[in-house]
Amino acid sequence: MMERIPEPELMDEAAQARAYAEADFSAPHQRFIELFRERFPGSPPQGTVLDLGCGPGDITRRFAGAFPSCRVHGVDGAATMLRHAEELQRGSGLEGRIRYIHGYLPAAELPLPRYDVVISNSLLHHLAEPQVLWHSILKHGAPGAAVFVMDLMRPHSRAAAEAMVEQYAASAPEVLRHDFFHSLLAAYTPDEVAAQLAAAGLDLAVTVVSDRHFTISGYLP
Repeated sequence: MMERIPEPELMDEAAQARAYAEADFSAPHQRFIELFRERFPGSPPQGTVLDLGCGPGDITRRFAGAFPSCRVHGVDGAATMLRHAEELQRGSGLEGRIRYIHGYLPAAELPLPRYDVVISNSLLHHLAEPQVLWHSILKHGAPGAAVFVMDLMRPHSRAAAEAMVEQYAASAPEVLRHDFFHSLLAAYTPDEVAAQLAAAGLDLAVTVVSDRHFTISGYLP
């Protein structure tokens, strides 16, 4: 297994943010919603959801649309991403149930002290110190809160990462191809994440769901 190669934590360049806002991530992002439903069957989530590292807000909006009993607060450290999130939300009919917050974990100041559900997609691999995510979940999740995190899984070699870029992003803009490749190199392995969770005192399940993704899910104590 190749060693992890970190990448920048923030994605705040204008061209980069615009590329992500304009990209079609409907398949993986809808899969996020489907996997959440599978992991938490039965009654739909209630209350307020915290989306950590929401970027331009596609999953934030999808989650609010899928679960109309929820409000969703999306937080991100990149102001340019959040400007796109606000623009893309206009006219969606979700304006009254979604709020975006500019904040850098772990010091972000959030509107509520605790949240009923905490979700995150593709934030973990950006973090040089992964405990920032797990401690933020513990800090901001209410007792018994549902937790659902999805992220990239580091392949065994650079060649494997290059092959994934060609397989899944062959026609994507160069900025997205570049970021996908380096995100794969920066991703953690399931074993590394299991060790992170143990260190944080979190009893969450790590599940491989594709050749490049895993989820971390369960309930807070």
